[in-house]
Amino acid sequence: MNNKDILDVARQCLQDEAQAILDLVPRLGDDFVRAVELVYSCRGKFVITGVGKSGHIGSKIAATLASTGTPSFFINPLDAYHGDLGMIQEGDVVMAISYSGMTDELLRFLPLVQRRGIPIIGMSSNARSPLGRLSVCHLDISVAKEADPLGLAPTSSTTATLAMGDALACALIRRRNFRPDDFARYHPGGSLGKRLLSRVEDYMVATDLPYVNPSDKVSDTIIEISRAKQGFAIVMEQGRMVGVVTDGDVRRAMQNYSERFFSLSVSEIMSRTPKTVSAKAKLSEASEIMRKYSIHTLVVLDDDQKVAGLIDSFSCL
Repeated sequence: MNNKDILDVARQCLQDEAQAILDLVPRLGDDFVRAVELVYSCRGKFVITGVGKSGHIGSKIAATLASTGTPSFFINPLDAYHGDLGMIQEGDVVMAISYSGMTDELLRFLPLVQRRGIPIIGMSSNARSPLGRLSVCHLDISVAKEADPLGLAPTSSTTATLAMGDALACALIRRRNFRPDDFARYHPGGSLGKRLLSRVEDYMVATDLPYVNPSDKVSDTIIEISRAKQGFAIVMEQGRMVGVVTDGDVRRAMQNYSERFFSLSVSEIMSRTPKTVSAKAKLSEASEIMRKYSIHTLVVLDDDQKVAGLIDSFSCL
């Protein structure tokens, strides 16, 4: 098998799996809406169950839902026979995943759920399967073919299942009006939690800031910019910021004024409307401003609109 053959197989796999997801789109209809509303109005927990590969996918779907505002967890039907059935209570909703809709372990477990008046959402390739008949609504995850060369290993089918779970999660995010601040509360750790929860004042540089006056010579300003290593200096007049001088301003002045450069004053080249951010703003807000305007440092202002510090893009990571 040569390199071309290897790449051809990989490309075909990705194309088949992509097509499996696209094929789900026209099947979304009333049952999907009922599933969303059933989970949204659930007074308890959303419990997802499945066996084998379907179980692995179900576990990931539960994790996605739990992190986006839907209290969810995964339960293995085999464990339910040995005490875990007590984890499911009145007011819960169960979603059962089985590509064939005929998984024996699942079908022995679901009637126990049904007898307790707990609604079941089925996810399978066949609405007329035993799982489909036990379900109050059914999500069709059928695929034309598996992506593996033998057509046997769960590949396209598990991809479609995961994508359907993501579609359910996305619809519930919109249905709940789930906001970035809500998301942050479920993700307090790591860089994501830092950007969404932390405030600029927690990470800004507040001491030894680079200050210059409007009347200062540009040549002297270069020294202050270099000393602070922030890429610019803050121009202050009577205790208030009136602009900034960036290293870009200095370079452009050198090109435009040549021989006059060393006699220029800061007021002649400074930027008078620099981008700023509040000390109380989230790091994510500062990061978005820098991304939008392609800059790497912001002046931080306090509640009185006075300079409180500087925040750079690295501090927002």
